[in-house]
Amino acid sequence: MKLSRRHLIAAMAALPAAGWAQQPARLDKVTVAGWSKPIVEATPLLVEEDKGFYKAQGIDLAYVPGAGGGDAIRNILSGQADVAFTDPGSLFAALDKGEKLRAIYDIYPQNVFNVVSLKKSNITKPVDLKGKRIGVYSLSSGTRQNLLVLLHQAGLKESDVTIVVTGLLNFAPLLQGQVDATAATDTGLLVGRRRGVGDVNVMEVGRSLNVSSDLFVVREEVFQQKKAVLRRFLHAYRDAAAWMIARPDEAAQLAAKRAIDGSDPAVNLEIIRARNASSVSELTRRQGLGAMDVASLQQAADAYRQLGLIQNPIKVADVVSQDLLPGRAQP
Repeated sequence: MKLSRRHLIAAMAALPAAGWAQQPARLDKVTVAGWSKPIVEATPLLVEEDKGFYKAQGIDLAYVPGAGGGDAIRNILSGQADVAFTDPGSLFAALDKGEKLRAIYDIYPQNVFNVVSLKKSNITKPVDLKGKRIGVYSLSSGTRQNLLVLLHQAGLKESDVTIVVTGLLNFAPLLQGQVDATAATDTGLLVGRRRGVGDVNVMEVGRSLNVSSDLFVVREEVFQQKKAVLRRFLHAYRDAAAWMIARPDEAAQLAAKRAIDGSDPAVNLEIIRARNASSVSELTRRQGLGAMDVASLQQAADAYRQLGLIQNPIKVADVVSQDLLPGRAQP
């Protein structure tokens, strides 16, 4: 049957936003282990049913939630997932224990972690945290890892403070006086301010260690055996991230459908804009989304060792691979 011009246009409009290329006949399953539940920040991994970015690259996407970057690492080590959405500190900790891992994509090249306290607490610098109760998302999260960086740079040990696991909504314990300060991300602080946290002091970890906040990491075995699949997965994620940067309003509306914390599209939009900003750097502007700053990661690994957070030297160039990034020449 010959389609009219009107029907042809309608059919083309119904195709996934990721592209009009014919989808492969067989989809390869890729399971991502997240550091969190399916929240607004993870929108590029949540809108597949709406946008089809991954199917367009022959990928059947699945998501396994976690409670921190350490959880994401454990889920790939146990075989429950293929790719970990994790922070560099959790990667360094696993490498320090002898795990064979490979970082393949820089999700957020900017350090988005901070430690927040109420103005009345008069906690303005890391040394003021001594003897205080400090909230973290979980003991395996980047909030704890980055808190330890701040503590060590002030000459403090973890034992000099009391760490309290508060979960993602950790500004309520701060307001209720259950903790004196709380370790969070920029988007966590954004939501806290929307919910009336009031006047706060903010110590940004990025001012002392501006390294990537999150990476995609795989086991070395998976990297060696599934390069073609991983390359297509990264292509799809890059397309989804680029869409979120270009269409933040649409992303905020879809997050209201797909994210467990996405009920308010206005808050979603603020979170998405913050995440979009942390997804780009001078390096990604030159080399494309996902490009990894090996020198910066090496500085971070060295700092973690100097601070006593890991015991063994890590040569970052040996555990980072950029040849699967979109647009890179295939070997």
